[in-house]
Amino acid sequence: MKLLLYIMFVWGFLCLTAFSDEIIVNEMIVNDWINQDKQFQKNHKINVSFSPEHTKQVIDSAFALVKRIRTLADTDQNVIDSVIVPLKKLKHTLESATPEQYESLYLEARKLKRFVVQCHPQLKSLQKLLFITKHDADDPSFHMCDQFYGFTARPGGGLFVLENPLSDSPKLVNLLADSVVEKGRMKGRKLHGGAFLSPEVSFDGQTIYFAYCEAKPTDNSWKQEKSVSYYHEWSESRCYHIFRCNIDGTNLVQLTSGSVNDFDPCELPDGRIAFISERRGGFLRCGRYCPVYTLFSMEPDGSDIICLSYHETHEWQPSVDHNGMILYTRWDYVDRDTNAAHHLWTCFPDGRDPRSYHGNYPVKRESRPWMEMDIRAIPNSHRYVAVAGAHHGHAFGSLVLIDQRLEDDNAVSQVTRLTPDVPFPEAERNPTQPFMIYGTPWPFSEEDYLCVYDSEAKNRGIYWVDAFGNRELIYRNPKISAHSPMPLTARQRPPVIPPQTTQAVHYRNENQSGNEKAFVGIVNVYQSDFDFPTRDSQPVKIKAIRIIQLFAKSTPVPDDPPIGIGCQTNARGVLGTVPVEEDGSVFFEAPVGKPIYFQALDEHGRAVQSMRSATYLHSGEQLTCIGCHENKRNYRHGYSATAIAFQRPPSIIRKEVSGSYPLNFVQLVQPVLDKYCVHCHGEQDHPAANGLKTNHSFDLTGITDTKNGWTRSYHHLAPKYGFYFHSDNGSINDPVHGGSRTTAGHFGAVASALRNYLDENHYGVKLTPEERHRIDLWLDANSVFYGTYENTRIQSIGKNARPALE
Repeated sequence: MKLLLYIMFVWGFLCLTAFSDEIIVNEMIVNDWINQDKQFQKNHKINVSFSPEHTKQVIDSAFALVKRIRTLADTDQNVIDSVIVPLKKLKHTLESATPEQYESLYLEARKLKRFVVQCHPQLKSLQKLLFITKHDADDPSFHMCDQFYGFTARPGGGLFVLENPLSDSPKLVNLLADSVVEKGRMKGRKLHGGAFLSPEVSFDGQTIYFAYCEAKPTDNSWKQEKSVSYYHEWSESRCYHIFRCNIDGTNLVQLTSGSVNDFDPCELPDGRIAFISERRGGFLRCGRYCPVYTLFSMEPDGSDIICLSYHETHEWQPSVDHNGMILYTRWDYVDRDTNAAHHLWTCFPDGRDPRSYHGNYPVKRESRPWMEMDIRAIPNSHRYVAVAGAHHGHAFGSLVLIDQRLEDDNAVSQVTRLTPDVPFPEAERNPTQPFMIYGTPWPFSEEDYLCVYDSEAKNRGIYWVDAFGNRELIYRNPKISAHSPMPLTARQRPPVIPPQTTQAVHYRNENQSGNEKAFVGIVNVYQSDFDFPTRDSQPVKIKAIRIIQLFAKSTPVPDDPPIGIGCQTNARGVLGTVPVEEDGSVFFEAPVGKPIYFQALDEHGRAVQSMRSATYLHSGEQLTCIGCHENKRNYRHGYSATAIAFQRPPSIIRKEVSGSYPLNFVQLVQPVLDKYCVHCHGEQDHPAANGLKTNHSFDLTGITDTKNGWTRSYHHLAPKYGFYFHSDNGSINDPVHGGSRTTAGHFGAVASALRNYLDENHYGVKLTPEERHRIDLWLDANSVFYGTYENTRIQSIGKNARPALE
């Protein structure tokens, strides 16, 4: 019996040696099996290597896999059935095995299971596998944003194809070994020695798009900012640029250039290329020299680059779903926690109508993944696969399924764990680095995926995994990680959705210039997933919608300048208001290319409800909302031809009082304080004091001698009497200045403690309607002091300053 088992093991091992053109690949497979056994020992707290318990688990999972694969179309039933008898014999042998036989029996079980995997029709038909190799980013901040800046790229890696990847003789091809760039700044040069990122195959399977960074400083045209002990550098040679080549590596062309990072290319159904770029400008608000990157698109030759997203902070990794819509990850923290929402968003291919149906408003950060990356639609399914990652980490973690058709409980109701062996980094376990284990999934079905994996989160190889805990190595390079595996073949092109914007030349007709107006329609503001407050037993009537613009941050340091008492809050300006008809309908002309959010106002012009997110419009766009935070799965659908607002021309935004755009506390609020408050709350020799004895401890004068450049009035008034949300790490847990969503009727002016001091009950104060409105407007706009990030000195004395990135 021992001799027979020995012969079986030797025969199996010799078969394994034919896996690759290099024996090292075979050794990697065996080593991976051995490593999986070590993990089994660790997880089950046993000290026996290749234990019968583990081997039995391998055999049982192989039987289950046979059963599942037999049900798949195009499975060769005779071939897969041929493994059943050897599996049964092996299981029988295991029952009387001695410790000396444990290792050989375990390896034989692994060999038989691998044979089963090779029978999977989707893997068996996989003729060419595209992937890149790259080192993890040299990112001292270890952050979701910094990993995609070219200056963090470590030299090394390439663009590869593994031919016949699961056969006995796979062939590894370096696609660009002999290719020379034919067009662009790097014309005449090879892409050797740099770093690759985010490959993508065209729908017809004939073209490969990818990003490449030279990963070395070679010119003097770069911007440099020191942070801690290393330098942030933006230059032609230290930024990612997008390239294109044929599937054999020929016709290599550089599509983008400049001292900005362009990456994550994605072919759209109409042939244009969506990608991520820093071209919009601005910085994130919560730390470091960290330029914002958002969605853009261009023609396949790199021409006609347009901005698809004017969002005020970062976005990642566009892909296309089965309906032709763009899927991507968006970081959303307008007046809320920095670490709570970076999840799945969708928009049309022309950039219009960005929407979130999943994960944007967690009640507790720890109740769901903190971030979802590399989101892709699953074939023949309405679900998506994603990596559940960390805010303070890279694009790796645990794999999950997302189902937007389920009701979102603001936790994990829409999320199914595919790899429960790995917790959600940061949400469930810290430090995050040891859990950067799975990444870049490519779905075959809801049950089968390609991905990269390493149990130690270091040198990741390419694996097939399934939803039942099975995992089989396909390729590993012992010196550098693999990334982004995907079949190099044609796939079904999603439907082309006709554009309804005009910013791209490709989208316009002969009568359009690209400067067309944009419009917003709301069918009925009262259609919502929350209850509007009541007054005198009647629902509050919404009389107007206020439109507020967010300004992109033009300074790189967090809270520099300190916009207001709300930590890391946005600079903003109130564009104005539009009327709401009796039936709740709204129709107005909207600004183009500006991140904006809306507030529902009562008859006094005070906010009843406010967004804590943002949207934007493109030239020619007509955006329609059903209601105000309407229930996305249970609402009266569609456009109402009888809505009153839609029967008339669009409203023009009615501008607000001075000091509201950009919002300036000294110009907007201080005149009211000077008139009514300073004679009691200020210096005795202040002109408004009229020689009366004043309360120095609560100084409401406009003197600007505080450390932030704020006036004394703001310094004393805002912390206790202002209404504001913080936007820093952990602010979601603040019971007063945190949370995820606004509670209708408990926001802004109507909820502020200051409201008790604005009428005759407070020493006979009697404000005019405009004066009260100025105070209300400030309270509704997060009680900020500065309206822009620039020219704070002149803002402190009540003069206008225009935003650099308006």
